[in-house]
Amino acid sequence: MVNNNNLVPGFNDEKDDSLKITLDKVDGVDNCLSLSLNGYIDTYNSTFFLKRITKVVEAGYVNLIFNCSSLNYVSSTGIGSFTAFLKMVKPKGGDIVLLEIQPKVYEVFQLLGFSQFFNIKSSYEDAISFFKDETSETVSTFPVVFSCPVCSKRLKATRSGRFRCSECKSILTVNAEGVVALG
Repeated sequence: MVNNNNLVPGFNDEKDDSLKITLDKVDGVDNCLSLSLNGYIDTYNSTFFLKRITKVVEAGYVNLIFNCSSLNYVSSTGIGSFTAFLKMVKPKGGDIVLLEIQPKVYEVFQLLGFSQFFNIKSSYEDAISFFKDETSETVSTFPVVFSCPVCSKRLKATRSGRFRCSECKSILTVNAEGVVALG
């Protein structure tokens, strides 16, 4: 966290023991920062989280990669913070990527229906590629409309990933080509 103030002046002025944020500049992508999150985000520290990321966006960083590998809990309020960040950066031509989300945390995103709205990647290289390659394969394939293989409910996927059927609650996987499978 030593270099946080060098990248975003005043970033370390406020601290919270429940959430540590480390900033790293991403080479090769304009206005891009990687933010490593360590701890948890809930109702009590979401205001702190919102203030810190607002400072990042105000400093001109609009392409944000949130490394969530050490983030062990996110409440619905925390997910609301990520939604607010998306609304902050999109009008400025930016985007956010959530990286290496732990299964427990990803499940909260899924249950609340937010997993479809966020760019979720499993590797740092995939996250960088997302920002470098504006015309990815998923643009031509998605959205895809399909029937749940368990209950036949008509569903729509806007990207590849794991989803829960809204009718029977089965876990479904949609690959980059739009092929649906259980699990």
